[in-house]
Amino acid sequence: MGQQRVIQGTVVSNKMDKTVVVTVERRKKHRLYHKVMSLTQRYKAHDESNACQLGDLVRIVECRPMSKEKRWRVIEVLTRGDVADIAPETIGRDIEKTAQVAPKAEGQA
Repeated sequence: MGQQRVIQGTVVSNKMDKTVVVTVERRKKHRLYHKVMSLTQRYKAHDESNACQLGDLVRIVECRPMSKEKRWRVIEVLTRGDVADIAPETIGRDIEKTAQVAPKAEGQA
């Protein structure tokens, strides 16, 4: 049996039960133009204890298929992330409160 692949990436979503979405970024040089490109790939990984939070740097290992798209398993959390979990609705309401609407000028033609 072959060796299992081990990669590390950042958790970008933990909204599913026992599943996290991990983004892995790698850099590759273009064949013709030799420009270094940044490629990102997203993997769904099994997190048995729901221990991962947004922004965590985790190490994942290849495993048997656990669902339609889930073929990776979290083996360790390397560092904890500092991502604020703010709902977009609350951000918009704060902006509305601070912004002032200019009154319409009457008598303009």
